[in-house]
Amino acid sequence: MAKVPAAAVAAGGLVGGYGVARWTKKRQLGGVVLAAAGATAAQQWRRQAGGKAAGALTVAYVAAFAGSHPLAKKVGAWPSVLGVAGAVALASWAVADRRA
Repeated sequence: MAKVPAAAVAAGGLVGGYGVARWTKKRQLGGVVLAAAGATAAQQWRRQAGGKAAGALTVAYVAAFAGSHPLAKKVGAWPSVLGVAGAVALASWAVADRRA
């Protein structure tokens, strides 16, 4: 089975969490997707780059989620979510995935 990079898991969690919440109109369901992907990515980050890097990337993941809300008021919901997902994916690749 091919390994999915942590960058894709994290970005997918942000985009997928928002998508699920929007399309089902159930924010809690989107939160489950967001949390599951974040936990999976954090495990991969810890294995690939160690605890400190995993902690920093987890903080970045949560900050991206939180930051997407005020950003959405300026640029729109989807551009905001896609932008923060891209930023987290880039950080994940730079810190953890390129080492694997």
